[in-house]
Amino acid sequence: MSRIIGIDLGTTNSCVCIVEGGHPVIIPNDTGERATPSVVAFTQKGDVLVGSAAKRQQAVNPGRTISSVKRQMGTSWSMKIDDKRWTAQEISALILRRLRQDAETYLGETVTDAVITVPAYFNDIQRQATKDAGRIAGLNVRRIINEPTSAALAYGLNNGTPQKIMVYDLGGGTFDVSIIEIGEGVIEVLATSGDNHLGGDDFDERVMNHLLDTFQRESHIDLRRDPAATGRVREAAEQAKKELSGSEIAQISLPFIAQRDGQPVHMELSLTRAKFDQLTADLVERTAVPVRNALRDAGISPSQLGRVLLVGGSTRIPAVQAKVRQLTGKEPSRSINPDECVAQGAAVQGDILQGSRELAAKGDILLLDVTPLSLSIETVGGVATRLVERNARLPIHHSQIFSTTAPFQRAVEIHVLQGERPMARDNKSIGRFRLTGIERAMAGVPQIEVTFDIDANGILTVSAQDKKTGKAQSITITASDKMSEDEIQQAIRDAELFAGQDSLYKDGMAAVNDARTLVSRVEAALKQQGKAIDKAQKRQIKSDIAALNKVLFRCRPGKMNESDIAGLRDAIARLEASSANL
Repeated sequence: MSRIIGIDLGTTNSCVCIVEGGHPVIIPNDTGERATPSVVAFTQKGDVLVGSAAKRQQAVNPGRTISSVKRQMGTSWSMKIDDKRWTAQEISALILRRLRQDAETYLGETVTDAVITVPAYFNDIQRQATKDAGRIAGLNVRRIINEPTSAALAYGLNNGTPQKIMVYDLGGGTFDVSIIEIGEGVIEVLATSGDNHLGGDDFDERVMNHLLDTFQRESHIDLRRDPAATGRVREAAEQAKKELSGSEIAQISLPFIAQRDGQPVHMELSLTRAKFDQLTADLVERTAVPVRNALRDAGISPSQLGRVLLVGGSTRIPAVQAKVRQLTGKEPSRSINPDECVAQGAAVQGDILQGSRELAAKGDILLLDVTPLSLSIETVGGVATRLVERNARLPIHHSQIFSTTAPFQRAVEIHVLQGERPMARDNKSIGRFRLTGIERAMAGVPQIEVTFDIDANGILTVSAQDKKTGKAQSITITASDKMSEDEIQQAIRDAELFAGQDSLYKDGMAAVNDARTLVSRVEAALKQQGKAIDKAQKRQIKSDIAALNKVLFRCRPGKMNESDIAGLRDAIARLEASSANL
C-alpha cells in the first residue's frame, strides 16, 4: 500500500512530511531544504522552475514568475505564459508535483496519496480547487484538513492532557485562529475564524512601498517603473522584516538599483523595528477581531485557554506576539515549530487514515473539525436565509423543504452562498442549483426537499427530492470559478507532458554535468602524468575529449531529446573507456 504523505501547501513556502517510527518526519527537497518556496517560474528557454531556483531569478524575470498563487485559489485568475494560460490550480499542481517527487526520492517508492492542508477560512470552491490541484499533480487527495487543526493534531500527538488551546496561524497570505479542545484521544475544533487576505505578503508590501517612497523622495527616481528593480526591493523588504524579528534595526543595501545621467545609483537605507511596527500596526490589529469572534463562538474566555500556539512564519514578528499576549493574557507557546507543524499534523492525519500501526502506541486519535462559514440560500427580496451555521461540526447532513413562488412553476433555482452577511449580495456565491420537471401546481404547493452534505474535507454536495413523487435528482455545483472535469483532465495531461519535459531536462543536465566533470578530470590526469602515458593511448584520449567537447558544444539541456542524451552518454562512455587506466 502506498504511503500517505502530509502536505502544507503554503502561500510563501510549502512542506511535505511522512510518519516514520511513530513520529512525523519532514522530507527535505532535492537541495536539502526542509521547506520549498511556493514559487514557479517559466524561463525564456521554456524550462519550468519550482522552489528556490524559481525564487532566485524572480527579480530578473518578474513577468514570468508566479508567487503567492494560493491567494488566487478558487478564483477566475489565470496568467498567460507563451501560448498557454495557466490557472491557479495548475500552478499549485506544479508545486505539489515537486513535493511529491521529493517524497518519492526520499521513500524510494511511488507516492499516490496525500493529505493537503488549507486555511480554515477557505470556502467550498477554494477547497475544491485545492483538491483539483492535487489531482492534476497525480495525487489522490485523501483528506483536506484545516491548517490550525493540523497544527493542533501535531501538538496533541505529544500533549494529550485535556485542555483547550488557541491556534493563532499567521502565514504568508492567510490568517486563521481556531479554538480547539484536546481530550483523551479526541481533538475537537470548537470554533474557527480568520481572514483569507492577511499575511506576511501584506507586511512585505508595506515595507516595500516605504522603501520605494523613501528612495524616490531622496533620489527623485521612481523604481516602480522598473519591474526588476521593484522585485529586488521586494526581496530586500522581506529580508528586512525577518531581520527585525531579532534586531532593532535592519540595513537595506541594493547597489546599482538604478542609473541617473549614466551613473549608477545605489539604495542605502535603514529601517528600525519601531518604524516597521508603525507601518504594519493596522495589519496586526486586524487579527484581533477573528480572535475575539472565535473565543465568543466557542463560548469561552481567554482565561480558560490552557495554551496558545503560534503557527506560521509571520508569528515571529514581535508586534504580533505582543498582540497575542494582549488578547489572551498568556505567553504564546513555543513547543512546536511554526513552519513545520502544519505539515506534521497532515502526515499524522494521513497515518491515521491509512490505519497504520505507526501511532498505535499513542492510541487512536479522533479528529472533529468544523465548517468555517455559514451556508445560506437566497430567498425572496435577496435575503440570505441561513441553513448551516458557521462552526457546525463536520460532517454535516442538513435538509430543508422549499417550494415554488409562482403558479405552475416547473423549475426552481437555489442560489447557495457562504458568509455571515444578512443579504445575499454581500456573501460569496458558491453555486446555483436548478431542479426541473416540477409538477404544475399553485405557488407554495410543491414540496422540494434539498439536502446539503458537507464531508470531512468541508466540501459541499447537494441532492434534491420531490416529496410528492418521491423522485430524486442530484444537483451539481456549477460555479464558474470551478474547473470542469474536462479542464481537469486536460490539465492532468499537460502536467504529465511537463513532467516528461522535466525528466528530460534533469537527465540532460545530469549528462552535461557528468561530461564536464569527466573532461576536467581526464585533462588534469593527462597534465599530471605527461610522458608516462603511452603515445597511442594519449592520442586516443585526446581524440575522445575533442569528440565529447564537440557533442557538449551542441547540447542545450532544455532543448535535448532522448537521442541527444544517448549520443552524449555514448561519447562519455568512449572517453571513460580510453582513460580507464589514468
